Amino acid sequence: MFNGFTDATVDFMWGIRFNNEKTWFEANKETYLTEFYRPMQDLGGELYDFIRDKRPDYNLVCKVSRIYRDARRLHGRGPYKDSLWVSVREPADQWTAKPTFWFELSPDGWVYGLGYYMPKPLTMAKLRSRIDRDPKPMEALMKRLAGQEEFQLETMDYKKPRSAAPNPLVAPWYQAKSFSICHEDKLTEELFSRQIVERLQTGFGFLLPFYDYFVTLDGDRDPREG
Repeated sequence: MFNGFTDATVDFMWGIRFNNEKTWFEANKETYLTEFYRPMQDLGGELYDFIRDKRPDYNLVCKVSRIYRDARRLHGRGPYKDSLWVSVREPADQWTAKPTFWFELSPDGWVYGLGYYMPKPLTMAKLRSRIDRDPKPMEALMKRLAGQEEFQLETMDYKKPRSAAPNPLVAPWYQAKSFSICHEDKLTEELFSRQIVERLQTGFGFLLPFYDYFVTLDGDRDPREG
């Protein structure tokens, strides 16, 4: 059971940010495991159970990120990340192209939500095509999003819309090449108790209808086929 992160969790994250080298990490590895990695596993397990209970027919897995950076992509940075994140998603070799629930903790704060890390252009084309065929479901989701204050839609956009949107309410999806529906916060007190579990479960419960919509996109026909 997850009982909250600790001051030692925060100290480790700042420590690895400013001492990003193997010697320091190895000397503090037990703190990493007991105060950061294992609590993140516990939190992820509870979030996974919550979503699985709500959607038992979905084939989902829970993953905690590695602290080790990919040696091929260091680009002058140290070998370790100063944050961890947990995800709940479908198993896939290209998981970045799947809709994903996530929570991430860093020295600067925390963020959680739903989105794609790197959706395929075809996936976003299918999304636009689905909205073209029947805009009402997405309109309802956008109204749902507008009626609350926890989450914001964040998109990485093309310079120009891919096609004309049927109405302003759904227009953001016609320029987006990736997106997340997320909440970002500072290191709030709830992180250090079970309150964060309740907060995340409530948030993921709100996002489930969005996941239901996105997760079936791969099964849509290719819009290029006419």
